[in-house]
Amino acid sequence: MITVADVEAAAERLTGHVLRTPTLPSPGLTALLGADVTLKLELLQRTGSFKARGAAAKLLALGPAERAAGVVAVSGGNHGIGLAVMAGALGVRATVVMPRSAPARAVARAEAAGAEVLLADTMKGAFALMEELCDGGLTLVHPFDDPLVVAAQGTVGLELAEDAGELTDVLVSIGGGALVSGVATALRARRPGVRIWGVETDGAHAMSAALAAGGPVPVELSSVVSTLSAPAVSPLTYAHVTALVEDVVTVTDAEAVRGTLDLAEHAKVWAEPAAGCLLPAARKVLGRVGPGARLGLVVCGGNATTADVTAWAERFGVLSS
Repeated sequence: MITVADVEAAAERLTGHVLRTPTLPSPGLTALLGADVTLKLELLQRTGSFKARGAAAKLLALGPAERAAGVVAVSGGNHGIGLAVMAGALGVRATVVMPRSAPARAVARAEAAGAEVLLADTMKGAFALMEELCDGGLTLVHPFDDPLVVAAQGTVGLELAEDAGELTDVLVSIGGGALVSGVATALRARRPGVRIWGVETDGAHAMSAALAAGGPVPVELSSVVSTLSAPAVSPLTYAHVTALVEDVVTVTDAEAVRGTLDLAEHAKVWAEPAAGCLLPAARKVLGRVGPGARLGLVVCGGNATTADVTAWAERFGVLSS
């Protein structure tokens, strides 16, 4: 497992390459949920999500031969955008493999940044193609199974610990688990009494399945939230969650999309459903911890179009009246 010293080293390495995103109280969500809410606005990060941190950290650690050969990543959207943009900025050739279900905007943004984008029929197929490309000499920039990436994502938690007021509970979305693992490492070191909660959707529940099985297992993916859709978590992230996270809460796709609309209406924040899922999860957490909770929500990304969210809202019947 990584340590807070690893996160601090990552923060120093990333200076000048990523943004220190705002940490702000949300009066609107405080009124909506009936508990103090603070937002870590990582959707304002370069590339629109926290993924720029891990991608940059890995790229900055490459040796000359690895830089010359190029890198490859698999992504449901945000990791691919993050790698493409940061690789372009650092002069490294990047290949991104995405499932065909990935948002068209994510594909277009990765290509516009100079990456070669390859599409696979499924996320499982995308991971298989990524492995083939690694065998061919490209260096893997894994979205979550890499201590450097986990430590870099943990800089979100380091900033939250330094910038937020008193918090009792922090909620973090889980795809493969790098963000929650890094954030938990930083927060549990800097604020030992804070409880960390992971959040997934029912159709992208790799960490919940791992916890139930006693270790990482493959899952069938059915969620519209492609940015949380990892086919399995890694032993690395599973170890961090079992040691540092209070529990993992699951919500439905419909609840995640409704949460996206609530973030827009009550917090004036345009997020994606991977962050929208935090609001229904927060209600469940508040039901468990009781009154007096002070919540921190890591708003992980904002790379969703109005057309996408509207279509999902109509599909699930959660459009506002």
